[in-house]
Amino acid sequence: MALDLNNKAILITGGTGSFGKKFVETIFEKWPQVKRLVVYSRDELKQFEMSQTFSPQKYKALRYFIGDVRDGDRLKRACEGIDIIVHAAALKQVPAAEYNPMECIKTNIFGAENVINAALDCGIQKVVALSTDKAAAPINLYGATKLCSDKLFVAANNMKGSRNLAFSVVRYGNVIGSRGSVVPFFLNKRQEGLLPITHPHMTRFNISLKDGVDMVLHAIEHAWGGEIFVPKIPSYKITDVATAIAPTAQQHIVGIRPGEKLHEEMITESDSYNTIELEKYFVILPSTPVWSTEEFIQNFKGHYVEPGFRYNSESNTEWLTPEGIREQIKLHVDPDFTV
Repeated sequence: MALDLNNKAILITGGTGSFGKKFVETIFEKWPQVKRLVVYSRDELKQFEMSQTFSPQKYKALRYFIGDVRDGDRLKRACEGIDIIVHAAALKQVPAAEYNPMECIKTNIFGAENVINAALDCGIQKVVALSTDKAAAPINLYGATKLCSDKLFVAANNMKGSRNLAFSVVRYGNVIGSRGSVVPFFLNKRQEGLLPITHPHMTRFNISLKDGVDMVLHAIEHAWGGEIFVPKIPSYKITDVATAIAPTAQQHIVGIRPGEKLHEEMITESDSYNTIELEKYFVILPSTPVWSTEEFIQNFKGHYVEPGFRYNSESNTEWLTPEGIREQIKLHVDPDFTV
């Protein structure tokens, strides 16, 4: 039976971000009879700006709640009557996290704990938390906090008791065109004729906002609880992104920033022993599932990956060429984009 979110109440933390806006847009397109859709975030200006596009007057089910995931009491109040939580709130800037570690820990780890407690106390049915490729074998504080967050959400399934509740995680790479990402940065810099490149061999995974939202909806529909869903997505070279956006611009090597990886990884070699492959996704299974692993694999027609398998942006089998990157920019970032 297909996913039906009509007459459901959904709360999204960090809902004013790039993902949140696309998620809200998608929900109202597919399920116009959604009972309630709560955007929970701490920035009143971003909520005001978002409300110019998604107005509560036009979208009667839409609510904007000011609140921080660090505030457990406020979060529980916001979760009253909610069926599904999508947890997208996080501090994500790697250099800022290195400089302000406790602030990142309070939001990304303690905030995750507050989401879990709210779900356990408020009769929530599904929780899907957004992760990041940086949570796999992390080398920076941001990645380490997201790994802790992932572990908390996976383990939360062991605390649900008899509740009809499943916690799961969606982990994916860089979203093309999202705030702070390389594509809009290069688009703004290309007129200068000089693009800063961190490293000539650097690679990254790439996913569109639409595919990210689709992954979350897939988890809402199919998660049994404790899975980490990982999409099969293409990689790109940073130099190819620069060539795609400004082929005549000079590429200046500036060096890798502190806490930054040369290549991104979403499934580590250690994860491989608990990882199964499906048609569109990999799934890292919980080490102590509250359901039968064999039944899960049979139900979704999956199979275990080879021991020692790694899912890495450098060793990926699918790549975006400069031409493919241009198509992605026109499709997902700027339909009027030309070289």
